[in-house]
Amino acid sequence: MLRPWRHIERRKSRQIMVGDVPVGGDAPIAVQSMTNTPTPDVKATVEQIRQMEEAGADIVRVSCPDEASTAALGDIVKAVNVPIVADIHFHYRRAIEAAEAGAACLRINPGNIGDAQRVGEVVRAARDHGCSMRIGVNAGSLERHLLEKYAEPCPEAMVESALYHVGLLEEHGFRDYKISVKASDVFLSVAAYQQLADAIDCPLHIGITEAGSFTSGTVKSSIGLGNLLWAGIGDTLRVSLSSDPVDEVRVGFEMLKSLGLRHRGVTIISCPSCARQGFNVIETVRDLEQRLAHITHPVTMSIVGCVVNGPGEARETDIGFTGGGNDQGMVYIAGRPDHKLPHAEMIDHLVELVEDRVRALETENKD
Repeated sequence: MLRPWRHIERRKSRQIMVGDVPVGGDAPIAVQSMTNTPTPDVKATVEQIRQMEEAGADIVRVSCPDEASTAALGDIVKAVNVPIVADIHFHYRRAIEAAEAGAACLRINPGNIGDAQRVGEVVRAARDHGCSMRIGVNAGSLERHLLEKYAEPCPEAMVESALYHVGLLEEHGFRDYKISVKASDVFLSVAAYQQLADAIDCPLHIGITEAGSFTSGTVKSSIGLGNLLWAGIGDTLRVSLSSDPVDEVRVGFEMLKSLGLRHRGVTIISCPSCARQGFNVIETVRDLEQRLAHITHPVTMSIVGCVVNGPGEARETDIGFTGGGNDQGMVYIAGRPDHKLPHAEMIDHLVELVEDRVRALETENKD
């Protein structure tokens, strides 16, 4: 069914590659996160990256503040399947070492790593080793002259900083870059990205930096990133949470799924529960999310406690369950009532239905 009011027209950006992941153009919006283990601890860092891979991360960033970190990076890159972005600040040698170690992208501010000669050396290393770059502007670390000019962090200062760093790369003919202009203030971040989107055609990495704990950071990021994504701005994103990096990946996908921009795993539509519920909706949804976390194929499911809204929601999903009387409810398949089921058997049965559907889809795709 054609629903034009559901369509988001994405900003047209040129495309770059981060390893084997295309970013920008018509590529899917990539979901990123960042390790928080000590980078020289290869075993711990690789294990954390693998957990993010399982959650669906497309790209993972690893901090490289010292030589021990870049020395470990080569082993890390070889042990994982996602492209690795090396996070570099100030020392140009770390950027060169990271490129040589196999980083797919360098997160860097060219103006922070020295004179034009050093910038040129980093660009040469990136080009020689197939690295792209991310220019990362942060409201908390703007250049002193910009703070003096504008008196405080503001969208204009952040965009000016980004375009200055762009100029340093373009002087060397390097155009495989994306940009971020992050702030912890939602209004500042959104306004900066809006201005930057109008000023340049490169891919944009979006995020609300230092957003906070899992709950408050998710809300804050959803408001800021939701506004940008709705306007078509954003080619890759990170949800910055003081939480497990896997949570960042999952929240990022939920944002994209809610806007129809990415489809991965099971999307559960569920009611908040009330006195009409025929079964414990909250516990059921929690258990289903855990039992179905391994599913990567897109499947929609409705779990509603009673018949007031249940049948209507079930009509729009692949699999649905609506609670009823006599301790049993109705199972819906492809929007139609299919069979009744005791509430006590619903979780195992619904998991089986989803897994059967995924197996059928995989068989169909092979054929």
